[in-house]
Amino acid sequence: MIEVLPGFPDNVLAFVCHEQVTKQDYEAVLVPAVEKALRAHEKLRLYYETAPDLAGIDAGAMWEDTKVGMGHFTRWEKFAVVTDIEWISRTMKFFSFLMPGEMRVFKADETQAAREWIAA
Repeated sequence: MIEVLPGFPDNVLAFVCHEQVTKQDYEAVLVPAVEKALRAHEKLRLYYETAPDLAGIDAGAMWEDTKVGMGHFTRWEKFAVVTDIEWISRTMKFFSFLMPGEMRVFKADETQAAREWIAA
């Protein structure tokens, strides 16, 4: 499940992932939020947090994530990923050189720092 997090500036899309994330979660929550924000802003920032109850991410969800990211490649300004899941952290760090904007990966105990960084 993907949940939209409130309390961020308009140019920041903020999400937390719980339980099992599916392609349908992307289609119902993330994609509409991205499309709406892109109508209002030239550049966007993305805050992505994994909750302690995250059990997994379906392959279809990962493909949707790639399509959203690449489909609006030049419109991303910053990425903050908050996770203690090692494979997600390593993957984000590995692909950070491909990202058009600045990316930082934070541990779960650095959530406040991540939120401040993405909003600054």
